[in-house]
Amino acid sequence: MLDEVLTQLALVISILVPVSVVVFIGRERLARTRSEWRSRLRTAGPVIAVLIGVLLINRIARQTAPELSRQIGFRLSGAFYELEGEFILIFQSIQTPETTAYFSTIYVYGYTFLLIFPVIAYFTLSDTRIFRRLLTAYALNYAIGLVLYILVIAYGPRNLMPAELMERMLYDTNPQYQYLTREINTNTNVFPSLHTSLSATVAAFAWKTRSEFPKWFPIAVVLAASVAISTMYLGIHWGIDVVAGTMLAAACVVLSDRLVGRWSVAELSEQLVDRLPWPQKQE
Repeated sequence: MLDEVLTQLALVISILVPVSVVVFIGRERLARTRSEWRSRLRTAGPVIAVLIGVLLINRIARQTAPELSRQIGFRLSGAFYELEGEFILIFQSIQTPETTAYFSTIYVYGYTFLLIFPVIAYFTLSDTRIFRRLLTAYALNYAIGLVLYILVIAYGPRNLMPAELMERMLYDTNPQYQYLTREINTNTNVFPSLHTSLSATVAAFAWKTRSEFPKWFPIAVVLAASVAISTMYLGIHWGIDVVAGTMLAAACVVLSDRLVGRWSVAELSEQLVDRLPWPQKQE
């Protein structure tokens, strides 16, 4: 079943991305990218390596982090419920088969597309700084999110609230999606909402690049807002998780600006060479 879901996801993304490249990027940037892609990859190489490393750590942590979390984590499910109450049920009142289909599609397909397309779009810019900043912000989201998932043990509304109150959930209408989400998450990974933080991060970068990609900006904002709402509509996250995810996104965007470009690879290499204990010449 997982293979079937992944195949369907890959098919949808393989359609959306080429169409978006044509609509939002254009031929001129693509032509320039074909002649400059090697130099851009060399410049962005260290950041790409860091992001891959963080993603691998997150992948490994799926097996070990739950046990560590049980030992040192704070159990806050009840506190979230007491603090927030039944706010999440506001979204249950607007449920229809059409809205459920929309938010389920956004949660899986829209979110995946929202993360992938900006990477392609910003790589087509001659100045790689915004591309490197985006990847750095992604890495920070995943790294900080992992730490918070270990420290905070909390179940989402769909796991905590009575079943009769939480109707038409994601897995009730699309049971096949549980095979996909099970591969990348656990039931206690709710604070903060990484779906929200990463989507808000993309929206923030879309605003920063609105002059370069004016058509992409409104699409990114609508998708990001829809993803955040979908997490609550489907009962996966509390409103608290979404607020925390938004704050995490803001922090990661600011940190990415301060980190990227602060040191160049060439400067770091020169400093490392200067500190090596080279043998002294004999007079």
